[in-house]
Amino acid sequence: MRLLLAIAATLLTATAAAAQTIYPIDRADILAGARFDFKVEFADRIAPDKIEVTVNGIDHAAAFGKAASFIEREDGKDQSALILRDVALPKPGAYRIRATDGTNAREVTWNVYDTGPRQARNVILFIGDGLSPAHRIAARLLSKGMAEGKAFGKLAIDDMPHMALVATAGSDSIITDSANAASAFATGHKSAVNAMGVYADRSADPFDDPRVETISSLVKRRLGMAVGIVTNTEIEDATPAAMVAHTRRRATYDQIVEQFFAARPEVLMGGGAANFLPQGAAGSRRKDGADYIAKFRDAGYAVAATAAEMKSAAAGSNKLLGLFHTGNMDGALDRKFLQGGTVKKFPNQPDLTDQVAAALGVLSKNPQGFFLMVESGLIDKYTHALDMERAAYDTIMLDNAVKLARDWAAARGNDTLILVLADHNHPIGLIGTIDDDMTQAPKAPLRDRVGTYDRARFPNYPTPDKDGYPARVDVSRRLAIFSASSPDYYETFRPKLDAPNDPTVTGSAPGTFEANEKYRAMPGAMLRLGNLPKYMNSSVHSGEDVILTANGPGSERVRGQIDNTEVFRVMAEALGLGQAE
Repeated sequence: MRLLLAIAATLLTATAAAAQTIYPIDRADILAGARFDFKVEFADRIAPDKIEVTVNGIDHAAAFGKAASFIEREDGKDQSALILRDVALPKPGAYRIRATDGTNAREVTWNVYDTGPRQARNVILFIGDGLSPAHRIAARLLSKGMAEGKAFGKLAIDDMPHMALVATAGSDSIITDSANAASAFATGHKSAVNAMGVYADRSADPFDDPRVETISSLVKRRLGMAVGIVTNTEIEDATPAAMVAHTRRRATYDQIVEQFFAARPEVLMGGGAANFLPQGAAGSRRKDGADYIAKFRDAGYAVAATAAEMKSAAAGSNKLLGLFHTGNMDGALDRKFLQGGTVKKFPNQPDLTDQVAAALGVLSKNPQGFFLMVESGLIDKYTHALDMERAAYDTIMLDNAVKLARDWAAARGNDTLILVLADHNHPIGLIGTIDDDMTQAPKAPLRDRVGTYDRARFPNYPTPDKDGYPARVDVSRRLAIFSASSPDYYETFRPKLDAPNDPTVTGSAPGTFEANEKYRAMPGAMLRLGNLPKYMNSSVHSGEDVILTANGPGSERVRGQIDNTEVFRVMAEALGLGQAE
């Protein structure tokens, strides 16, 4: 009996290993009428007459209205494939897709859904990249203050009527990155780490993977709406790029810029000018001579490089390209208080709130409404670098931007769905305070300066300004926010006042990193051995659900626990994107 079971298990494993891969994947939820590429990958080289692919028992060519192209040897290997580009399923219902090569068969199911009538005129999607519960609490304590256990106010991102927990895993891993997380929001489909707007297939070309339509394309194609994409990172970075791009590799910045130009969002603002400038120009990182700033200008865009230019352009143009830095923009703490980072090199960068105000001014000119994605992206980058003060200040900035948008929507009669969430979590926790007078050398050993439970007490940051920012972070009792993941680094428990933290440098062995000696001589510094592989140079993401809060028409769908692909469905339902054309 045991022998028979073992043989059966071996046969099942062998069959599974040779089974076909089908895209879209099993249990995909697909918006009726949304476009996608259909692909079947066979494990071996197959004769075309042996292949049969059906949709609900009907030959795929009849079901989709055209036959798939056959690839006998994909990438020159003995592996065949079928690919069918740019198809759609207009009728809602359950679909069963079966693919066989005459020996092995695979079935997947899809749920195609439609929507009711349009409820919202506009949708604003706020993404705090890496925004974790500890960031929210830190921002609340800093911007509102607390006494006797009660905060003196609420954050705009928390004071919203609807809330849900959102699962973040990708198609290939329980841990997501910003590319596949933002892609899930933008398309309603799962993707893999580093991939956006596509199902990551086995081919080597990062641009031939099966595509899925983005919300930016859908709202333009079906409703004639305007599209805005705003960030304080490089505009080609994963989250903003995922709103329009289709690529297996998020690092393909030159091609992402080309896809932005092809998509023509009415508003495109952030850093990342380096990949718009032609090769040879000062600050350029392009590998060709294309000048995309000139291309956008020739296409009718007002182009802004400073906050003042942005404000002027927003008042008089229907299309705006704002590029305020060659790389990532500087965060709120550096721009407003420390003048650290690259602020002296780029002194006229706008605040995220100013970018949102400008975007609303341009986009609201479209009578059909708009979709706007706003990212506070440096929350993630600072947290990777264990720079918690800067991450907290950029969370406050995100909150101010949300408040601005909510006030704008309220003045219009609340015709706008506003969603606020993170793409993924970081494994950070607020565990107490750090008692340390930074005007003198530490008097206690490093660990003894951390106060927990009743010894934590309350931090003594100064009263925040009108925008919620305390003027100083180098106070004597500060928030203690630690990460559960880290490389080797020198811990000082003190904020970095000159520039963002840089915990590691390239190691002596190829592909490794080690603690940055820059911090070794700082008061009280101690070497902390990390718990991450040596190939990691920073803290990493974690897999917990993230928090989504929402208000406006259609926000009642935000409740309980949902998947990140359902965020797309909330927006699609609010805009009525799945109605019959």
